Amino acid sequence: MAVKQTAGRDSLGNFAPKFAQLNDDVLFGEVWSREDKLSLRDRSLVTVVALMAQGLTDSSFKFHLMSAKNNGITKTEIAEILTHAAFYAGWPKAWAAFRMATEVWAEDALEEDARMAHENSMLFPIGQPNDAYAQYFVGQSYLAPVSGREFFIANVTFEPACRNNWHIHHAAAGGGQVLICVGGRGYYQEWGKEAVEIMPGMVVVIPEGAKHWHGAAPDSWFSHLAFDIPGRDASNEWLEPVSDADYGKLK
Repeated sequence: MAVKQTAGRDSLGNFAPKFAQLNDDVLFGEVWSREDKLSLRDRSLVTVVALMAQGLTDSSFKFHLMSAKNNGITKTEIAEILTHAAFYAGWPKAWAAFRMATEVWAEDALEEDARMAHENSMLFPIGQPNDAYAQYFVGQSYLAPVSGREFFIANVTFEPACRNNWHIHHAAAGGGQVLICVGGRGYYQEWGKEAVEIMPGMVVVIPEGAKHWHGAAPDSWFSHLAFDIPGRDASNEWLEPVSDADYGKLK
């Protein structure tokens, strides 16, 4: 997919139209768009290091830092990239680059601090990204198995505003699920009923056959232990996501 850029024409379209055209159409429209040769992420990495090596930590450098973030380079990775480059490009240049990088990745740092604070507030770990079920969640969730001997118990963690889709626990006999909140603030809702706020220590028993969802409050991380009630021929049916309009009514 071609990278679209208009900065050249916006800034220099009248004064230097050829330079503006080369900047927008050739540099970005052709060179940056050659993803079959080098990914956008890798091009951002090369560009950031090249600009840092020249000491060009101006507005263009900030633009490329923001592009690097948008192209998938994380806060941890940019810190390692700039640290490594410092030994070749120069320590003062690295300091200048870091000052700007901390601004660009400031929100990520705050989110990481909030996640660590949430994990430290409870007995159970957050675990790893819940990638196996990501398609059934809005937002990022995490999974930490607690027990798997007789029946599976897991600590499920939701970032703020994360929630799973409407779903149903089916069983020919028995079945259902139990949730025990262990941290943060969240919601549980059954189809046709009002959402119920969940706080640490609260227990939710989900009947077999009930269409429902659960997840974090808009402004809070949320974790609950989840274990299925034994049942015959048990299965889960995943349904549609909770609409933004319905979720937006919660506080």
